[in-house]
Amino acid sequence: MVQFLDTSDPDFEARFTALLNAKREDSPDVDAVVAQIIDDVRTRGDAAVVELTAKFDRLELTSETLRMSAEEVAAAAAEVPDQVRDALALAADRIRAYHSRQMPRGESWTDETGATLGWRWSPVSAAGLYVPGGLASYPSSVLMNAIPAKVAGVERLAMVVPTPDGVVNPAVMAAAQIAGVDEIYRIGGAQAVAALAYGTETIAPVDKITGPGNAFVAAAKRRVFGKVGIDMIAGPSEILVIADGDNDPDWIALDLMSQAEHDESAQSLLITTDAGFGQAVADAVAARLDTLERRQIAGASWRDFGAIITVRDLDEAAALSNRIAPEHLELCVADPVALSEQCVHAGAIFLGQWTPEAIGDYVGGPNHVLPTARSARFSSGLSVMDFLKRTTLAQMTLDSLRAIGPAAERLAQSESLEAHGLSVRARLDKLNR
Repeated sequence: MVQFLDTSDPDFEARFTALLNAKREDSPDVDAVVAQIIDDVRTRGDAAVVELTAKFDRLELTSETLRMSAEEVAAAAAEVPDQVRDALALAADRIRAYHSRQMPRGESWTDETGATLGWRWSPVSAAGLYVPGGLASYPSSVLMNAIPAKVAGVERLAMVVPTPDGVVNPAVMAAAQIAGVDEIYRIGGAQAVAALAYGTETIAPVDKITGPGNAFVAAAKRRVFGKVGIDMIAGPSEILVIADGDNDPDWIALDLMSQAEHDESAQSLLITTDAGFGQAVADAVAARLDTLERRQIAGASWRDFGAIITVRDLDEAAALSNRIAPEHLELCVADPVALSEQCVHAGAIFLGQWTPEAIGDYVGGPNHVLPTARSARFSSGLSVMDFLKRTTLAQMTLDSLRAIGPAAERLAQSESLEAHGLSVRARLDKLNR
């Protein structure tokens, strides 16, 4: 049964803290296994990837068949119904338009000493996109990861996607076509992450790896970070809905279940100013759990990690939301914009009862790759910025070096870095001759 909390209860703080600290991540001790896999791929390259794919995905490959041919991709994508392809195309257009507005500008200016300063942005040369296979194979995630990379100007985008028993998801292939993925490899797991990071005879290494995966994939991303960049270590999905009593309980129940059906470890929370409405939502969830296809998954998530919290007012709701720092935050209240200004820690905010979180998963435009496990306190969702690097620029003139060089020399001397200071002094002496 879902938890009911009320901020007026004497034990609220203890129960709320326990809710925040509930361990939802499925984190078996896989690091040692992952370390061995990465070392094996670094040492033996293709041979290791082929063997591990046969072991874990029951798929026999060779170096020549690791990569899917353009003909194979096209044949699989052709199986997608026209309506699904049209929906993917619509989503791609909206995602592309949204992320194009995120592109930053370079800057250059001359300061009062005559020095020219600034910065410029450039994309990483190659990015790797991890796409889960099997039941958790989502074409929408292909769009959300690949399109920002292409908007940023990444020249080479390599996608890895496991195909257990050789089964390919046609919609994933169609999404890859639409998004402009350059290479697709039918491999997954820690071995795929290692191949992207270090390269093999067939797979050239990339500069950054993005995309979700299981515990083995997450552990592999942690281990290769530093050799390559990564987006984030994503945990189970989560949603927080703040709703007043002027809502349809069934709508809110469906919004909560939209995340609960992802994973038994997902978390769906409701904060409301109306205890009666909270009970109505709980009843609506129970009714929906009788019919949902993924009711066993959603039911376990709701039972183990769900909660309905009654608060005195929306100020209190916003304060609790900031402590939760949810991945997804729905504000189903009379003035959602005003309330959103108080909610400073959230991966994505959905404003008003006509904006279900599922719109953001597919066609809204903003990215659905978002920080989980309270990391929205210090991080953001995926964007073009994840595929860009900022390089600073500085150019001194004779006058500007004369103006600021002595200070640099003194600071170098204070740090006992003689050559630093001398490199400036040599030029100053030249100017003074």
